[in-house]
Amino acid sequence: MNIEETLDRRARHYGEFVNIAATAQDLKAVLKYGVNYHMLEPDMAEALDMIAHKMSRLVNGDCYHRDSWHDIMGYAKLIDVRLEAME
Repeated sequence: MNIEETLDRRARHYGEFVNIAATAQDLKAVLKYGVNYHMLEPDMAEALDMIAHKMSRLVNGDCYHRDSWHDIMGYAKLIDVRLEAME
């Protein structure tokens, strides 16, 4: 599969990248207004960024694409596992 085919397939599932990017950047900016945002560890901040990205795909593309929902759970689970190990 060439890159054009990959991009076309992704656009069908997720929507146009320009729209995804705008939505994701807006979501990430809102999160940074949280009074405790500065307390996030790098993996926590990155997990939230990735979740915002996946959410952006869902609202700009196919909201029934299970893989996006699965990815959101996965990023949250990574943080949950680390926090559980700290208890």
